[in-house]
Amino acid sequence: MKGTVAVLGEINGVGAAAFLRDGRLDDLLIDPPDTRIRPGAIFRARATRPMKGQGGLILSTPDGPVFLRQAKGIASGQRMIVQATTFAEAGKATPVTERIVFKSRYCLVTPGAGGLNISRDIKDEERRVELRALCDSEMGDDGLGLVMRSAAATADDEAILDDVVTMMTMARQVMGEPVDGPEELLLDGPDAATLAWRDWPEADLVDSDPGAFERHEVDALIENVRHARVNLDGGAYMFVEPTRALVAVDVNTGGDTSAAAGLKANISAITALPHALRLRGLGGQIVVDAAPTSKKDRPFVEQALRRACRSDPIETSLVGWTPLGHLELQRKRERLPLIESLK
Repeated sequence: MKGTVAVLGEINGVGAAAFLRDGRLDDLLIDPPDTRIRPGAIFRARATRPMKGQGGLILSTPDGPVFLRQAKGIASGQRMIVQATTFAEAGKATPVTERIVFKSRYCLVTPGAGGLNISRDIKDEERRVELRALCDSEMGDDGLGLVMRSAAATADDEAILDDVVTMMTMARQVMGEPVDGPEELLLDGPDAATLAWRDWPEADLVDSDPGAFERHEVDALIENVRHARVNLDGGAYMFVEPTRALVAVDVNTGGDTSAAAGLKANISAITALPHALRLRGLGGQIVVDAAPTSKKDRPFVEQALRRACRSDPIETSLVGWTPLGHLELQRKRERLPLIESLK
């Protein structure tokens, strides 16, 4: 069907959400196994041992060990409040931070970073003034900051205020927990349905009734994503394949033998890459084996990447080109690989 549909349901008995745009799979979220720590989870943790070679510290939680980078002046046994930032790599501890953020659809609450701020994406000055007036009464002197997200630009004021009150109350409750207590999960990370509500744009239709995935043939759309090959414009194609160390992307020109074939294939691949990675739940180090093209064309490829990343919700940064002509990227591990989620 034309338009957008948010589909909420299950895959193999596991909670999941799919966002369809004109009948195509635009985004996919699947609940991780219970053995995995979800990004956003907040713990009271205990420092156990330093990782001197890595400049960090291992902490103990009831859900397993976590890793805090750049941890200085923290004694063994010390308790602290930390938040999971990404999923752990295989065989490694889950990364955490001391900079806690409570994130919802219309706002972020930032303990220790006070003040009321409005997203720069909200350009309408009158609306910015309205949002500031709406939320100012909820600000206290307890060091909690508030950032209004771009979704608040067109949302109903009552819904926005309800969201702000809920998140401020939650933040005060969690941050009010004593630090010197037993190791404890204070707040679990969001599940697929919550993430869909929080981060996806408003859909033309939301289908959460039983059988929604079958009704919209989501399983068949997911099956296509299981394949490494991604077809591109002009007959070009790329393979997106995870390895233990990195995600390898191989770009091919297909049947195009023109002088600009390499540049066209690379721009097409880079434009489609954030979407392909998002659907497959891939992050970490990304290495693109680009189609043959001259060095003077590389800025065009980089521009295409920046444009594609601006519309993608997962943080991705350009590292640079290697002597062999590979393009290196770094992408946040916000999701589990699809192959692990569908086991």
